[in-house]
Amino acid sequence: MGVFVFLPLVLPLTAWPIARLAEQHLHPRTATRLLTAVAGVMAVCSTLCLALLMVVGTAQLPGNPLPDGWSDPEVRAAVPYDEVAGRVAIPALLAVCAACARTLRRHARVRRRGRRALAGLRGGSVAVLTDEASYAYALPTRAGGRVVVTTGMLSRLASPERRALFAHERAHLSARHHRHLLVTQLAARANPFLRPLRTSVAYAAERWADEAAAGAVRDRRVVARAIGKAALVSRGAPAPTLAGLASPGPVPRRVAALLAPAPAARTRPSVFTAVGLALWSAAFGTAVSAMSSANAAVTMVLILRAATPL
Repeated sequence: MGVFVFLPLVLPLTAWPIARLAEQHLHPRTATRLLTAVAGVMAVCSTLCLALLMVVGTAQLPGNPLPDGWSDPEVRAAVPYDEVAGRVAIPALLAVCAACARTLRRHARVRRRGRRALAGLRGGSVAVLTDEASYAYALPTRAGGRVVVTTGMLSRLASPERRALFAHERAHLSARHHRHLLVTQLAARANPFLRPLRTSVAYAAERWADEAAAGAVRDRRVVARAIGKAALVSRGAPAPTLAGLASPGPVPRRVAALLAPAPAARTRPSVFTAVGLALWSAAFGTAVSAMSSANAAVTMVLILRAATPL
């Protein structure tokens, strides 16, 4: 088992370079999917290793529900650092579970309240609220989702900019960006080293929707103006797992990207470039994290199975 059980806890550091470079050099769709996958795999692996360390630590505590053979000296010798790391892992894993539970509960509560508030409103996939406050966001539902926008927001946008707003929000719904945001929110709760990926995915998802809106209205400057105006008056989405046109973040960078030429749909960076090296480093870190957690889990099962009397 050895050091392999600790590697997934620190290997998310290998994904930090690609978190920022992906925003600049990869298509937003590619960056969103890639960073979400990396964050999800690394979060699962680090949580699994925390759970394995917790089993090691609790085997020495009096009154634990584990078989007596699991606390034999032979088992402790086969699994190093059990007395320190195992006990530290117990509150760490409890904190991770509590943080993830709070995130899921908040996400479910916001969606539930949103569906109840819009239940009596007509309009199909678009819900217009009579409110002087300016905000717009995409609310996912079982039927595909609805675009929520206020009259205050619509009154501040010209007709072409309104089309850009609706195209942006529909892109969030069709691509199910709320799932990417939720995965990275949970990953950041599971391992603080994954927070840069959460920030990058939030930005990349907005850029993905920006490009979809630009393709729908066929005018990148119109989308840029809509984002700029909405950012000046909007209060954003009600939760960080719900996407919106003027979500908090680097709006000037989004506007600058829309004023530049559209990114290539398929980008394959060379290995000898900065983004290529960062991409391979993240892939290597993810693979090593998965293999390390699998090795630790299999080793733990074999050790404890051998120590458990039939």
